[in-house]
Amino acid sequence: MQNSTFGTELLHRTLAGTKQNPGPLTHVSVIPSRSATFAEWPDWVADEVRMALADNGIDRPWRHQVEAADLATSGQHVALSTGTASGKSLAYQLPILTALINDPNSTALYLSPTKALGADQIRAVATTIAGRRAFNHLQPCAYDGDTEPEIRQWARAHSRWIFTNPDMLHIGILSSHARWRHFFRHLRYIVIDESHHYRGVFGSHTAMVLRRLLRISRSAGGNPTVIAASATAADPAGALTRLIGEPAVAVTEDTSPRGERTVALWEPDFLPSVVGENGAPVRRSAGAESARLLADFVIEGARTLCFLRSRRGVEITARNARALLAGTAPELMDRVAAYRAGYLADDRRRLERAIADGELVGVATTNALELGVDISGLDAVIVGGYPGTVASFWQQAGRAGRQRDSGDSLVVLVARDDPLDTYLVHHPAALLDTPVEATVTDPANPYILAPHLLCAASELPLTPAEVERWDAAGAVDDLVAEGLLKRRKAGWYVAAGVEPHGDIDIRGGIGGQVLIVDQTTSRLLGTVDAGRAMSTVHQGALHIHQGESYVVDELDLVDGLALAHPEEPDWTTSARETTDVTITRILDEQRHGPLTTALVEVDVTHQVVGYLRTLISGEVLDAVELDMPPQTLSTRAVMYTLTPEALEGVGVTVGRFPGALHAAEHAAIGMMPLVATCDRWDIGGLSTNLHPDTGLPTVFVYDGYMGGAGFADRGYEAFGTWVAATRDAVADCRCETGCPSCVQSPKCGNGNDPLDKDGAVKVLSLLSRQYLIDA
Repeated sequence: MQNSTFGTELLHRTLAGTKQNPGPLTHVSVIPSRSATFAEWPDWVADEVRMALADNGIDRPWRHQVEAADLATSGQHVALSTGTASGKSLAYQLPILTALINDPNSTALYLSPTKALGADQIRAVATTIAGRRAFNHLQPCAYDGDTEPEIRQWARAHSRWIFTNPDMLHIGILSSHARWRHFFRHLRYIVIDESHHYRGVFGSHTAMVLRRLLRISRSAGGNPTVIAASATAADPAGALTRLIGEPAVAVTEDTSPRGERTVALWEPDFLPSVVGENGAPVRRSAGAESARLLADFVIEGARTLCFLRSRRGVEITARNARALLAGTAPELMDRVAAYRAGYLADDRRRLERAIADGELVGVATTNALELGVDISGLDAVIVGGYPGTVASFWQQAGRAGRQRDSGDSLVVLVARDDPLDTYLVHHPAALLDTPVEATVTDPANPYILAPHLLCAASELPLTPAEVERWDAAGAVDDLVAEGLLKRRKAGWYVAAGVEPHGDIDIRGGIGGQVLIVDQTTSRLLGTVDAGRAMSTVHQGALHIHQGESYVVDELDLVDGLALAHPEEPDWTTSARETTDVTITRILDEQRHGPLTTALVEVDVTHQVVGYLRTLISGEVLDAVELDMPPQTLSTRAVMYTLTPEALEGVGVTVGRFPGALHAAEHAAIGMMPLVATCDRWDIGGLSTNLHPDTGLPTVFVYDGYMGGAGFADRGYEAFGTWVAATRDAVADCRCETGCPSCVQSPKCGNGNDPLDKDGAVKVLSLLSRQYLIDA
């Protein structure tokens, strides 16, 4: 499998096992190989660094590595955005290792969004400097949730290169920055790896953490330079500037070599004689199809990563692939495993070694292995469901083809039963020929900004210049009025007794954590934030942990406990809820004849009222009622209204308003990730044929985070592109009356009733036409 047709040959052998007509393959592209462009070592690189790299097989750098390293050495914040396996690590290792050798006091800080990536980068640095006396005093060390307390204490005292993540930087370092004063005084470089991952609520929190980091370092006497790295970033300089609040420059021309890559788009067919919700047809699931492909590739000897979107999907896919191998190649069963966040540190490290060493041939994983972990020798990647952004798709695709003799690889995107997946496999240019998305961050969100202002004030007094630079005057006034900040001559101080760091979950959790416990053994299975607990771990909910199924017996929101017992049912659960939306403020509005679009602030009130139990086949077993308290979310929404006359003019009569608008809303939510860096689970929606605040047929699509996350803003800006693609996705779907591939939603609070697919096409066509006429 080392020749130039590796990908197409592996795909052909896999297709030989399918009997569908017309078949699951909708598109194949071959991306040709590329040669490298080299540069000379810069004069400022220390001889010891050059020799260490030469001993590790790097005789000459690629041009983009030198360009980024030169910019960083000159003191400019730099964003390096080149492809996967393009040696971005070397671009920041050159200035950091040289600085650490030339100045015996200098320090460096490395940040990654996942522990696996941080551990991988420590191994890479340790390999580079191993056995060289000039590097003995560097002591690179991890400082994260897996680090033992005594090692943390040692690292703080002795390590000159700390590898951590934004979570630990916030809660474990900045909160006790006085003990890190020597480290911050001599901090020369901050590395932000896989910087495209910092988007939405997580990105907005991280932006404030980084701004706090820079002010603390400078107050101690340091002046660090930031180096950001990403394989997939649109406007990388602008993204880094928004993240740290300071100007940055970009390096984007990739001069590394690349092998041939075959990209295939794969759509599972409908299952015969299987009926889903409200009589809709059901496709073979992306997980089941991915498990079959994973087993096939393993049998062919192709080392494969299979990405799934959920922890549960990872466990089930790995289990199904092993079951398939049990009947055809039992000797390979133990060479397939699952990998995801949530495992104990020792289990993660063991799996990472087994993947890197080739002991495992097939691995089902979440995006825990998407972000830069250097796994050499992989032949194929299966993407089980569009990962939500073009950037993530190419990140996952780039895991294959790293350091093979030829570098050739195969990537297969398996479509889920989802409007966006269906659209992309039938409109390949929207995926393969589209630039990656710009990251969406909004650190000025008052629900994010205010708690970070308290943290900043507890670390160092807030100065008037900082308040102005962070556009935080209003938030500071509110905090003073609440008695949480106190104004004094030197600035604003946090009030006595206020300890704000522990109140922030920078990953975007809402309302604290609920512990999920196996009450038969008292074993902790995991956690979920309280804002999502009522829809995910309600009484009767199915919860899967490390391949084992549990059914929740009781949810206690007061004590923060969900008690469950082991059970292996043949059904899954999905919550049903009611939603009301109240407009509190109109931020912007545009009129296009009978169509009005607006960006608004809203209060969204949810109440979980029950759940559906659905068989693995997709058939609905029953509906169960629940009595849960309502929750209110203050957020931002993109909204549109249409006049009744316009709807009737395109053939949607008054009686069809609810079903047509409801179906159009579902499809639009499913397609939002096409124009915004979000997941459909990050957003929600409401449709009504007469909303009390507008007096018209109205549809809302809102951010599912307090204060908003920037997704609705992006939908408003790209409204024309968004609704046109949504119309095409619904119209192109082969079902007759609506299915999960077009207008049904897995999280619909009304049980996907009513839905009018034909009416949705008419509504979306009207939206697109009217918007374009007035544009």
